[in-house]
Amino acid sequence: MKFGVIVFPGSNCDDDMVHIIGTVMGQPVEKIWHKEKTLNDFSSSDCIIVPGGFSYGDYLRSGAIARFSPIMESVIRHGENGGLIFGICNGFQILCEAGLLPGVLLKNTNQKYISRNVDLRVETNQRVLTQKTSVHSILTMPVAHGDGRYYCDPQTLESLKANDQILFRYSNTQGQVDDSTNINGSIENIAGICNKNGNIFGMMPHPERAAEDIVGIDDGLILFEGLINQVANPV
Repeated sequence: MKFGVIVFPGSNCDDDMVHIIGTVMGQPVEKIWHKEKTLNDFSSSDCIIVPGGFSYGDYLRSGAIARFSPIMESVIRHGENGGLIFGICNGFQILCEAGLLPGVLLKNTNQKYISRNVDLRVETNQRVLTQKTSVHSILTMPVAHGDGRYYCDPQTLESLKANDQILFRYSNTQGQVDDSTNINGSIENIAGICNKNGNIFGMMPHPERAAEDIVGIDDGLILFEGLINQVANPV
């Protein structure tokens, strides 16, 4: 059981992710170059991570070019076969562009790049990524994006709610969720979601940048603990 981290031109959180998974969490992990065409060394019981950064310089739309990299067809098949996939920031954008997650990430409402710590309210602990958390607990971790405004049509939003697919909402430390705590204009403060089957996850904040005491925040560790528990004990 292991983890694979996809690397695109412009990825800048791949080493962070390898460090957290390999060094901090002590799990087998390896990088996968975007021009590879297969995931031969990985099975459906493994986890593929699409890290943050600026794939292809964020030209066109964030993630829109990376979605057509050769490796993505295998990543899509991995998800369709029930394998775990976790996209963070630019990785979340790529998964949406690839149709693995519903919705799209748009320009922040203020049209500015946002880089700071934010508070997230956990909306469900019935999903692999959040299985170690408590509902409505607060996690703090950084965001670093200019295109982080999650949007979907009303029908998709109702489906996300009905199927328990909303993982996190932007909040304050008291768990308040409203316009005052919505950092980028995301619909209903949504900061992270999963697919209906619960094996593909996307979020804009960076748990890998909040997973060690040395950086002052370790709230992100609990999400990796959930993934590792599933990879080590697949259903």
